Amino acid sequence: MAAEDIRRAVIRISHEIVEKHGGTDGLALVGIQRRGVPLARRIADAIAEHEGVMLPVGALDITFYRDDLSLVAQQPIVKGTDIGFDLNGRTVVLVDDVLYTGRTIRAAMDALMDFGRPRAIRLAVMVDRGHRELPIRADHVGKNVPTSREEVVHVLLEEVDGEDGVEIGRPAAGDAAS
Repeated sequence: MAAEDIRRAVIRISHEIVEKHGGTDGLALVGIQRRGVPLARRIADAIAEHEGVMLPVGALDITFYRDDLSLVAQQPIVKGTDIGFDLNGRTVVLVDDVLYTGRTIRAAMDALMDFGRPRAIRLAVMVDRGHRELPIRADHVGKNVPTSREEVVHVLLEEVDGEDGVEIGRPAAGDAAS
């Protein structure tokens, strides 16, 4: 995906979220650290543009909720959670860059529940690459990209990487698949 493809996907996802929810009342976005956060902000901006309502946006760090924490790093880097609104009774749309095995989303739901009891949790991702290990699916997808397990999908965002795009490649030595 090029920058323009990402821009169009964000706009489409923003419309889908509002349509599926039946408006914006009681809706909030929570991005999963790291690239889910700027994506959530972009989706919120797009919703504000076409609905005239700015949704609350939070950031969720799932580091200590991962089931593979011991495999990720000896001293994991904590990016921080910032949810400055009440989750209780809201429909929360979790936002992430890539959906792969489903384990990140499971960890995110566990983490989210420590902050309240949402009425519903939905999922929006920029790329769904398949290969699920858990029964998790995205409600809103920018692009479905069939991949092999040996490939790595990198979503690049201006806010984090200095450019927008999606790259698929082979992992470098020591890289974990996305």
